[in-house]
Amino acid sequence: MKRLTLLICVVLGSISMNGQISTPAPSPAAKIMQTVGLTDVTVEYSRPSMRGRTIFGDLVPYDKLWRTGANKNSMVTFSDDITIAGQVLKAGSYAVFTKPGQTSWEVIFYSDTNNWGTPQDWDDSKVAAKTNIEVYTMPMDVESFTMSIDQLHNDGATLGILWANVYIGVPFEVPTSEKAVKSIESVMNGPSANDYFAAASYYHEEGKDLSKAKEWIDKAVSMNDKAFWMMRRQSLIYAQMGDTKGAIEAAKKSMAAAEAAGNADYVKMNKDSLKEWGAL
Repeated sequence: MKRLTLLICVVLGSISMNGQISTPAPSPAAKIMQTVGLTDVTVEYSRPSMRGRTIFGDLVPYDKLWRTGANKNSMVTFSDDITIAGQVLKAGSYAVFTKPGQTSWEVIFYSDTNNWGTPQDWDDSKVAAKTNIEVYTMPMDVESFTMSIDQLHNDGATLGILWANVYIGVPFEVPTSEKAVKSIESVMNGPSANDYFAAASYYHEEGKDLSKAKEWIDKAVSMNDKAFWMMRRQSLIYAQMGDTKGAIEAAKKSMAAAEAAGNADYVKMNKDSLKEWGAL
């Protein structure tokens, strides 16, 4: 009996010492990655849950510095220099600290990311950017603390923070236009038809110099006379520039090439445009 008791103790001691028992973390780690325009954004944080507790004004006091989550400080990483409230954040990683208030939060991006909770010794020189954000009250509770990257567009997005019935959103801007224009310019010395098409499409969609878009789409089409998608874009650029005759001609060529390729979607799009321009 003593040997059995000793064996059980040894086994239990081994399990404890070697850490072989796995249990769920009360505030599990989360990681989200999102491309915004041409910039990679990564958010890493831990997710505490309400569990029947009053969160803001109680568990998380008002007007006190908060780690914005649980465990290690929440962290956001940008692959390019970005802008928040007119302040430039250099490419890199930042801890996200907040001071929640009843009507607004102060959101702070801190260059030291190695903090378990909030820094023991706060250093103002490490504050890379800060902004005040209005609080929105939601009609329902979010049980688990959540961070998100939403409201995506080519030139920016919003870093969202949601918990209990509170939402705040921190808009940020990314250098998409600058990067895209540099990329376009860098390949224009020897671009392919696809390069010309991509450059023309971007300028057309973003409302940039249409004469440049026309120059590039014409070159793309001249290099590939079976590319119905390129001729479709050509027709749209011509139409926007007021050249209805040129738009109709390009659309007819695009429709014929799409029919030959068996692409019903482009056939329909061209027919719709030709009807709009009075050619059918």
